[in-house]
Amino acid sequence: MCSNYEIECLEDLETFISSQNNTQNVSYISIVPEVCKTYPCILGIDEAGRGPVLGPMVYGISFCPINEQIILEKLECADSKALNEKKRDEIFNNICKESKTLGWAVDIISPMSICNSMLSRKKYSLNQVSMDSAVGLIKSAETAGVLIAHIFVDTVGPSEKYQEYLRNLFPKYKITVAKKADSIYPVVSAASICAKVTRDHALKVWKFPEEIDVTDGGFGSGYPGDPVTKQFLVDYCDPVFGYPQLVRFSWSTSELALENLAYHVEMEDIEEKNVPANNNLSITSFFKVAGTKKRTEKTRHEFFTQRCLSRNVEF
Repeated sequence: MCSNYEIECLEDLETFISSQNNTQNVSYISIVPEVCKTYPCILGIDEAGRGPVLGPMVYGISFCPINEQIILEKLECADSKALNEKKRDEIFNNICKESKTLGWAVDIISPMSICNSMLSRKKYSLNQVSMDSAVGLIKSAETAGVLIAHIFVDTVGPSEKYQEYLRNLFPKYKITVAKKADSIYPVVSAASICAKVTRDHALKVWKFPEEIDVTDGGFGSGYPGDPVTKQFLVDYCDPVFGYPQLVRFSWSTSELALENLAYHVEMEDIEEKNVPANNNLSITSFFKVAGTKKRTEKTRHEFFTQRCLSRNVEF
C-alpha cells in the first residue's frame, strides 16, 4: 500500500494518480484515525468500473468506529451510481475532511492487469481478480491498525459463497455479503463513492504512453454502449498493434472490433536451427561450458516492454 502521500481533496487525488504508472496496479490507504485503532470499526467494500471496456477497475473500502457511523448518513453517502459526478466529488471531499473519524483505501487495477489475468493459461476470472483485490484491501486495513469488527461487502457472484469464502479467510470478523450492499449500508456507499471518484479522475488524468492525442473525455465513459467509446475503438485501433493500453483487449467488444479493423495474422512454426534430426541432444549441451562467451541479450522493442510481455511461458 502507498501510505506516504496524504490525500485531502480531489486535487490531491488527481496529483497522486497522475504520478503513477498506468500499466501497473496502484493502491492507496488514507491516514488511519487514532479512534479507528482503539474502537471497533465497521468496514465497507465496493467497486467501480467492472463492466467498462476502457480504463481501470477500482476497489474501495471505507471504515469508521461503530459508534460514529451516523456521520456517513450526515455526509449523504449513497450508492455512487445514484449520484451525479458533482455530488460524488462533493461527498468524497467531505470524507477526506473527516480524517479524524473516517478512513478509506482504494486499489486501482490497470486494464493491462485485468486482461493479462483473464487471458492467462491458468483460469483467473474477473470475479477472482475482484475478490483478491477486496481481500488485499482488508489486509491493508489490518496492517495499518484498523480495529475491524464487522465487514460489509457488495457481492461478486453468489453472495452466500462469497461470504463463506471471506469468513474462512477472516474468521475473527463478522462478515455480511449482500447484493446492492452499496444502497443498503452507508459504509459500503462511502466505499463505492471513493472507488467511483478514483476511477473517474484516473480517466481524466490518463497518460497515453503511445503518445496519441485524445482530448479530455474523448473516449467517453468507457462503457460498451457509449457512442463516444464506440467511436474511440474505431479511431484508435492500430491495424498491427491493436489498441492503446487504456483498452481492455480481453473484452468481447474490443475483440469484435479488432476482427473488423486489424490485419489478420497467421503465425508459422519456426524450425530450430542446428538441431539433430532425431532431436537426441547430449545432456551436456544444456550446460554452459566454462570460458565460453556470454550470450548477449537483444534489446526488445518498446511495444513488448510497455505491455509487460515476457518470453517466459508457463505451461
